[in-house]
Amino acid sequence: MTVIFDTALRLLAELGMGETPDRLAHALVKAGATRSGDRIQIPETLVRSAMAAAPRQFPLHGRDPSRSIEVGGQHVHFGTGGAAVQTLDLHSGQYRASTLQDLRDFTRLQDRLTNISWFTRCCIATDIEDTFELDVNTAYTLLRNTTKPVATAFTIAEHVRPIVDMLDIAAGGPGAFSQRPFLKTHISPVISPMRYAEDAVDVTFACLEHNIPVSCITAAQAGATAPATLAGFLAQSLAETLASLVMVQTIKPGHPMVFSNWPLVIDLRTGAFSGGGGEIAVLNAASAQLSNWLGLPSGVAASMTDAKAVDAQYGVEKAMTSLAAALAGGNLIYESSGMMASLLGVSFEAFVLDDEMHAHTYRALRGVEVTPENLGFDAICEAILGEGHFLGGTHTLSAMERDYFYPRIADRDTPKAWEDKGAPDAWSVARSKAQAILDEHHPNYLTADQDREIRARLPIL
Repeated sequence: MTVIFDTALRLLAELGMGETPDRLAHALVKAGATRSGDRIQIPETLVRSAMAAAPRQFPLHGRDPSRSIEVGGQHVHFGTGGAAVQTLDLHSGQYRASTLQDLRDFTRLQDRLTNISWFTRCCIATDIEDTFELDVNTAYTLLRNTTKPVATAFTIAEHVRPIVDMLDIAAGGPGAFSQRPFLKTHISPVISPMRYAEDAVDVTFACLEHNIPVSCITAAQAGATAPATLAGFLAQSLAETLASLVMVQTIKPGHPMVFSNWPLVIDLRTGAFSGGGGEIAVLNAASAQLSNWLGLPSGVAASMTDAKAVDAQYGVEKAMTSLAAALAGGNLIYESSGMMASLLGVSFEAFVLDDEMHAHTYRALRGVEVTPENLGFDAICEAILGEGHFLGGTHTLSAMERDYFYPRIADRDTPKAWEDKGAPDAWSVARSKAQAILDEHHPNYLTADQDREIRARLPIL
């Protein structure tokens, strides 16, 4: 880790960042960076100063306080992400363009899935052409349909203030949102290789002004916008994410930022993005370890399967990548729910299946809890000298609900019992559960007065 970190520091200090907007360049130079031609070189002292200023741990608030989560430290949370432009239709089983109605349905579906800790809009409402209307209606849909911590993106900086006004209405009045922000934003202020993105930097300034927590995402692609070697990739990607951290902490020291270093992989034979495989599993696990080693709240991506259907490829790629990220200690594991088709698609059935997968992973993270009670010396003696087995024993019954997770989607019946039920596969069982939730769960977490005021101010569709 030290060698990778040292290489990242060298890249920032010697190569520096390109295409730095004037406003940011002025702030960085004032803080200790230097200009070299058209590049801004960031010295190690400035990087370490930013790391020292950054919060090591902070809350992501839910509008319902009981649903808030803590980011950083040893916490591991599965959530969502993505900007899928296609939805796997629940009825036809075919992909089609994603709509605002889909986003509403995904939001209220995950509102009932307990192992998804926060919700980022998982699809783009392609039926909305105007970018302001898109940003407004995306945020509104999150407000109306869930009280979990949520996240969205802003196309341009000018969209931030009117949406914050809407968040204030939901929070109780002017300025209320900034006191307890329950929405964070996803920004990619650094574009690989090693340059800033002006529009995203402007959005960052606006979000910090309104006290919106930020997830600054680096999404380099191995062999395309970063080295194909895993070590070289990690060094460059770490440098780029540190450049985001320096930016945020220079603008507003102490502001909460998720250190979202997301290593991505392409199939070098075709150039297509590849969301599932051993390389992306180890890269995101390594990224989580690097971030945690630096003491920064880590964000990584997993479960970005390339599978288009809920099949064996789907299960292998999702389980392998998400478990690796969790065991590595990724604080926030993005994209881990619902995403399919290399992030081009999102599925209702996948949300249900992934929620159960997360439950298994959370159980694995608990590990083996060694206590005198769990060791069960007396229970072993009693079983061997008595009935000769442990079935029905007090020790077994007490462990039954505490130490084991019992799936509701995965099938554990005998082949005969399974056949008698109609031989259902996981996809059909998950479809039935998703449909049942959507038929029954129609939340509206805005009061009539709040909804009326929002609609009077903004173009809600």
